[in-house]
Amino acid sequence: MVTKEEVLEALKNVADPEIGYDVVNLGLVYDIQINGNRVYVKMTMTAPTCPVTPWILSEAQRVVEELPGVEACDIELVWDPPWNPKMMSDEAKQALNIDY
Repeated sequence: MVTKEEVLEALKNVADPEIGYDVVNLGLVYDIQINGNRVYVKMTMTAPTCPVTPWILSEAQRVVEELPGVEACDIELVWDPPWNPKMMSDEAKQALNIDY
């Protein structure tokens, strides 16, 4: 069975093309649940008007479903809690020159 760590590693391959950093380090992934061969990911975007939302969600689903042992991945887009730059990893903040 796939692990949360493996799912997170896969999701690090999905970068927001506008920001140029991955969805995990941007703090967009809120929750991962695994039930047998199905994975559920709860995530958000940096803003409700993000024009690349469909692409990011599709890529997130694709990379998770490519993991061995994963039959399906359901992505839920949520807006609560609202994303803010404080949710980013220290690595992303430093790379993007954001001081929090």
